[in-house]
Amino acid sequence: MDKVQQTKNQTLARSAKECAYIAVFVALVVAVQFALSFVPGVELVTVMFVCFSFVMGVKRSVISATAFSLLRQLVFGFYPTVLVLYLVYFNLLSVVFALLGKKITSAIKYLPIIVLIACLCTVLFTMTDNILTPLWYGYSLRATKAYFMASLPFMIPQVICTALSVTVLFIPLIKAFNLVKTNLLKSQTP
Repeated sequence: MDKVQQTKNQTLARSAKECAYIAVFVALVVAVQFALSFVPGVELVTVMFVCFSFVMGVKRSVISATAFSLLRQLVFGFYPTVLVLYLVYFNLLSVVFALLGKKITSAIKYLPIIVLIACLCTVLFTMTDNILTPLWYGYSLRATKAYFMASLPFMIPQVICTALSVTVLFIPLIKAFNLVKTNLLKSQTP
């Protein structure tokens, strides 16, 4: 086998392994969302994306966020507003935490800030839905206010859940994702 073909085969193998890691992560996130979908206000998707993005960087996390946003439509049903909301929100969340991952050297030292940003992002998720859904469906001002008020009892437990889950799971999950990343990078060196 000539050198060019060998390099091409190595590149294909690395790409396949990278796709497999991303696919496993997306499947895990969909499974976690499905498993907890029966408990209002409890979710671990945020902490999963926060940690994955923090470790894996912008490219891998945005690909994962987009794949998750599309795939979850097959599991939970197609709702255009949810698709747009998820495509915007989870890609934004991924970029924010991927950039934080590049800047922050000590996750333990900055954990309170990471938790605060994750909680603010959770509020942003609900507020984005409170704007997007009424606009999409042409709600009246009164219906928009009612939609907003109805979202608050769901947002509060989600923010609490985000605060607790990021506080408790951030360090163990970034350690796990760092092992995955090390394995992935090790396989990419010739």
